[in-house]
Formats: sequence, C-alpha cells, structure tokens
Amino acid sequence: MHTSPVETRPRRVLWLLAAGVALAALNLRTAITSVGPVLNEITVDLGMSGVLAGVLTTLPVLCFAAFGGATPALLRRFGEHRVLVVALLALTTGQATRVLADNPWLFLALTALALSGGAVGNVLVPTLVKQHFPGRIGTMTTLYTTALAIGTAMAAAATVPVERASGSWHLALAMYAVFGLVAIVPWVLLLGHEPPRTDPAQALGLGQVLRTGTGLQSVLFFGSQSAVAYIMFGWYAHFLRDNGLEPAAAGLALSYLTFLAVPTAMALPGLMARVRDHRGFVAAFFLCYIVGVTGLWLAPLQGLWLWTTCIGLGMSTFTLALTFFAVRTRTSAGTAAMSATSQGLGYLMGGAGPFLFGLLHDLTGTWHAPLMMVLGLVTLNFAVGMLLGRPRYLEDALRGRAQSSMSSAR
Repeated sequence: MHTSPVETRPRRVLWLLAAGVALAALNLRTAITSVGPVLNEITVDLGMSGVLAGVLTTLPVLCFAAFGGATPALLRRFGEHRVLVVALLALTTGQATRVLADNPWLFLALTALALSGGAVGNVLVPTLVKQHFPGRIGTMTTLYTTALAIGTAMAAAATVPVERASGSWHLALAMYAVFGLVAIVPWVLLLGHEPPRTDPAQALGLGQVLRTGTGLQSVLFFGSQSAVAYIMFGWYAHFLRDNGLEPAAAGLALSYLTFLAVPTAMALPGLMARVRDHRGFVAAFFLCYIVGVTGLWLAPLQGLWLWTTCIGLGMSTFTLALTFFAVRTRTSAGTAAMSATSQGLGYLMGGAGPFLFGLLHDLTGTWHAPLMMVLGLVTLNFAVGMLLGRPRYLEDALRGRAQSSMSSAR
C-alpha cells in the first residue's frame, strides 16, 4: 500500500515544510507590488524614460511567462527543494542589490533577477503542497494563498510610509530582501529531506497539457483572471480620479480592493477541498464582477464601495485558479505541468490586458469601451471556469488520449 509523505515524516519536518511554504509564498509578489507606489521617485532618480518605465511595469509578466515555463525542467534535473532555495536566493539578491543601481538598465536587470525567483516560486509552491501534503490540500493551499495575498498587500501598502519616514525609496524597496532571507532558512534545513526525483518518463510538457480540455481551460481561466486583475491594479485609481474622486480616496479604494484578497484566500481553498464540483464558486464570482463593473459603468462614485467590494470579491478567481492546479491533477508532476503552462501563457494574457484597456480609452475618449472589454474578459473567465469547475483530472484526460491513440493505431 502506498504511504504518503505526510504519514511517514517526523512532525518537526512537517512543521518546517509548512513554515517554508508560508514564508516562500509571502515573498513571491513583493518585488512587483513594492515598485508601483514609488514608481515616480524611481524614474526621476534614475533618469528613466517613459519607455523604460513601461518596460519596468511589463517586466513581471514577461519574467513570469519565461521563467515559470522553464520550471518543470529545472525540477526534474535539480529537485524541488534545491530549485526553491536558488529561486529565493535570486529573489533576495535582486531586491537587495537593485537599489544600489545608478542607471536604469542595471535596475531593470536586477529587477528581472528578483522576478525570476518569484516566477519559479509561483510554479513550485503549489507543486510542493501537492507533493508533501496530498491529504491536506485545502489546508495547505489556504496557508499558501493567504501568505501570498498578505505579502502582495503588505508591499503595496507599506512601501510609501517607509519611503516617507526614511526619505529613501532605496530603503523602502530593499527592506523586502530581509523577508526573502528568512524564507530561505527552512528550505536550507530541508535539503536533506527532499523526496525522490520525478521519473522523467512521468514528466508532462506544455504541449501535452494544451492538448487536453482541462489544460487549455486552465490556461484561459488563469489568463483571463490575470488580465482583469492587472487592469484593476493599473487603472482602477486612475479611472476613479478621472470620474472626480480625490486622489487619496482613489488610492484608498485601490488598497481596499487589494486587501480583499486576504480573507477570500483564507476561506476559499478549504471550501473547495470539501466538494468536487466547483462551478458554484465560478458562478458566484462572475456575478460579483457583473454587479461591480455594471455599477462602475452606470454610477461609478455613487456606489463606489459596493462596486469595489464586488470587484474585489470577483478577483478571488486568482485564488480559485491557483487551487485548481492541485484539485484538477492527481500527481505533483501534473500539478507542476499545469501550473507552469497556465502561468507561463496566462501571464502573457495578463500583460496584454492593461495595454489594451488603455488603448481603448485613448481611441474612444471614454471608459465605456474599456469596461466592455472587462465584461468580455469576465464572461470568458466564467465560460471556461464552468468547464474547469467540473470534477475532471488532467492525468485522466492524458490517459484517455493515449488509449484513443493506441486504439487508432490498431
């Protein structure tokens, strides 16, 4: 009889694994959300052109796509724990050293180094949850997504106060490297407890994942929710200010939108683990989006906090997408492949979202066409989510294709 890692490992190792997952997740977005609040100070101090500032804001999705897609191959060659230690080292080193850069190109290069570590961690942490805690997917995914949401919100909210108190954006960005150093410690201690490498014959590639309905649905679900999220992060405050809201209130609304991810991240994975069919969650978040976006269209300021709450709850599809990696696969290799494929291609969709949103606004001179685009994206997210929410598994779809091919060959 097969024995899971949870059943055979000492309790102290399990606690160390749980702490390692939480600390790693806490760091995965800090290199991104810490930059936006002090972007003006960075561009002025480094003499960064508007084009390079645009590159800086697009760099996260490019790195997430490139390095995230390469992660499964790294895992097969070097092992999960070693790869995560190196990823966290890259993230920490990039964050600690980019503030020393005295020209924009070096700042961009070191930011890319930090983002490469975050990209690998994005793919790897769900795989580690599936690998080490197969019987506690809901609990551990809750821990992981909550830590991720807290780290994202913390970097967005704390950077400006620290910059103003210290008078230096350099210190405000560099302080997040300390969190990275702390996150490395448990994984160094766990290097001696790494599980056996995955059999290369069991490895799944991007093409295999995309040839299944489950894999393609996961890519489109992750990509559409990512596009909406990046649109909101990049344009929500500007939209509100353009409709007459004071800058401070617009910033507060955006912060509230970001922090709504924390309670939903705490509740959603556990709820998903209790049921096999997740279409009800998809439908509920779609309804939230429809109410929120329609409210912004008709009366943006009159019901501001209701619309913001609805959209913030709708953006819980991010947690839903991350949890699907574990609940729609049977093996850690399947989780890694689905995570890498969905994030690698999905973040490219996410990066295009804010650009097209702004382009539509410039071309039409109104917010109606951009909001219509958002409605189209959330409708796509709903449609593929209703398919992905059914109790289906990636490995079963691959097995079915293999059996069908064998039958045809006969």
